[in-house]
Amino acid sequence: MKLITCIIRPERLAAVKEALFRAGVTGITVSRVSGHGGEQEVIEHYRGSSIVLEFRDKVKIEMACSEPFVDRTIEAIVSAARTGAVGDGKIFVQPLERVVRIRTGETNNAALTPVTADVVQQRALAEVPAGG
Repeated sequence: MKLITCIIRPERLAAVKEALFRAGVTGITVSRVSGHGGEQEVIEHYRGSSIVLEFRDKVKIEMACSEPFVDRTIEAIVSAARTGAVGDGKIFVQPLERVVRIRTGETNNAALTPVTADVVQQRALAEVPAGG
């Protein structure tokens, strides 16, 4: 089991979510974050003053995945989030020691399998436009 965390551009969130659902990954947590990596500082002018924006708005997505889903999750994120420009983001993969579903007490892989995984994946695949 792995905890996959990615930091992406906010405008790529919808595409990444769609790609994850098509890959069968339905359990995600999304947070609005700010930070910087390789991007240059941005200078904006507001009411005659120059303001240096050190941090950029980003989106952090976290998901716990069983081993068979790790590679396809990473591939889905990369394919949907990549623009080719500096600031596309990063993916972090960490081992998970234990997972417990609070409602049922299921643990580990059983706790990671969504109740509606098949339904969500079929719906996502049905919504894919022809040629995409």
